Amino acid sequence: MPVSLENSKIIYTALKACGIRLLSALPETWLVHLIQIAEGDPEMTLVRLAKEEEGVGLSAGAHFAGVKSAMLMQNHGYLASINGIVSFAHLYKIPLLMLITYRGSFGERDPWQTQGGNVTEALLRAMNIPYSFLDAPASVEKRIRQAHALAESSLQPVALLLTRDLMWVE
Repeated sequence: MPVSLENSKIIYTALKACGIRLLSALPETWLVHLIQIAEGDPEMTLVRLAKEEEGVGLSAGAHFAGVKSAMLMQNHGYLASINGIVSFAHLYKIPLLMLITYRGSFGERDPWQTQGGNVTEALLRAMNIPYSFLDAPASVEKRIRQAHALAESSLQPVALLLTRDLMWVE
C-alpha cells in the first residue's frame, strides 16, 4: 500500500505525546495505518463512526469527561461535519483537534476527490478555524503539539491538513 506507515507512526506518536486517548475515524485510505495502530493500542480508545459529524459529539463528550481526543477524517468528512462543528463545537467552545486528509489537492489522481480539495481551505477560513499543513515528518510533532495547545487554550476547532507529501509513498 502506498500510504506511509513510517509517517503514520510519527503522527500517532505525536498525538499520544499530547495526551490524546480517544480517536474517532471512518475508514479512509490515507488513515488506514493510523486506525490500525490505534486499534492495537490498549491505551487508546478508537471509535469507528458511521458519519464524521458523530466525531464532534464524541470529542465534546470526551472534553467534558476530561479526556483528550482527536478526529481523523478525510476532507469530504470535514465537509459533512460542518453542521456539528458550527452548532456544537463553536457554540459550546469545544477544543476539537481535527486531522484531515487533504485529498483533491496537487497530485490527486482520483477525480471524485478534486471538488472537496478545491473548497477545504476556503471553508476552514470562512469558519474561522485555524489550520496548518502536515507535510514533512520533521515538523509533525511540533505542529500537532501546537495545534493541540491552540485548540485547548482557545476552546475551538483547529485543523491539521495531512498532505500527499506526508501520507503517500511515491
